[in-house]
Amino acid sequence: MPAKFSFQCQAQCSHTQARAGTFHTPHGPVHTPRFMPVGTLANVKTVTPAQLQAAGAEMVLANTYHLHLQPGEDLIAEAGGLHSFMAWPGPILTDSGGFQVFSLSKIRTISEDGVVFRSPRDGRLIEMSPEHSIHIQNQLGADVIMAFDECPPYPADREAVIAATDRTYSWLKRCIQAHQRSDQALFGIVQGGVHLDLRQAAAEQLAQLDLPGYAIGGVSVGEPPELIKKIVKATTPLLPPDRPRYLMGVGTYREMAQAIASGIDLFDCVIPTRLGRHGAALVRGERWNLKNARFRRDLTPMDADCPCYTCQNFSRAYLCHLIHAQELLGYTLISIHNITELIRFTQQIRQAILQDRFAEQFQAWLQPLEKGQSSADLTQSGREA
Repeated sequence: MPAKFSFQCQAQCSHTQARAGTFHTPHGPVHTPRFMPVGTLANVKTVTPAQLQAAGAEMVLANTYHLHLQPGEDLIAEAGGLHSFMAWPGPILTDSGGFQVFSLSKIRTISEDGVVFRSPRDGRLIEMSPEHSIHIQNQLGADVIMAFDECPPYPADREAVIAATDRTYSWLKRCIQAHQRSDQALFGIVQGGVHLDLRQAAAEQLAQLDLPGYAIGGVSVGEPPELIKKIVKATTPLLPPDRPRYLMGVGTYREMAQAIASGIDLFDCVIPTRLGRHGAALVRGERWNLKNARFRRDLTPMDADCPCYTCQNFSRAYLCHLIHAQELLGYTLISIHNITELIRFTQQIRQAILQDRFAEQFQAWLQPLEKGQSSADLTQSGREA
């Protein structure tokens, strides 16, 4: 663990592996478990940094691949790094770009050296190696940077997953060698597809490298929720208990609660702002379509108990009006609420863990969905391609 980083576990549930901790970074602490909003292009869509802070965000994400294409890491470094460029004072995490590169299946070529692909913006040929990804992230200057990995699709045959998992480990060692900054923590990523034995072997292998933190990747790419739960439950306990554990691309109520029960600390997902841009709100575990006629004359707050700016100032009828009128303010207000809602959900879980009431208080979320039961959980990917 670099000197400027540390992780302390403050409490653990007596019935599950859930834990409450604090991850210290050069730009402040992250109190876990915690949901992290996604700001792919150095901004969380439709929301200002001040609004993010008011929503309770402590750490936000940005993406190496997208920022390399636009506006370029050199410009961001010239601006003083991501924190200055996007005016965000808190911790930042940058994804390596691996998921985005491998989503370009028709225009990229993989080798042991890295990935060669054509930019979807201008068609230029780009070579992305582990060393290049780390160089870009060193330039961007986030607190936490991610190793460049190969994310196998779902479904994929076992041999292809084995090759991707082996390559991810080989690339991780190259990332470690290339990493140049002591004020950035490099996290490794566990791959292995849906094969529990591959996941477990990969987790044990990565744990021996004594990294500042560990992530579970390659989920939320189309697998059913119950399969994600099995992967996380089998993998998480094998990761070092004195380091933060991050589940990539997951941010629905049930999946977060179940992952926390397995010992996960950090989450990210594009769902709150993606839903906001489509007029959908997350309210106490439900997903509401604010275009519906039932909201047209409803002058009550979306959630009277929610402390967010939206719920404290505007009615459901007003939000319904904004969405029907396609006013940008509507997307912003709903996104503010959705981000606040998911952060509050993880904060409430944290408080329950500190009081050793997690298993009791969140029992409903820890159970699998019954057949035909509705849920706010989404089956689509929680990551930005």
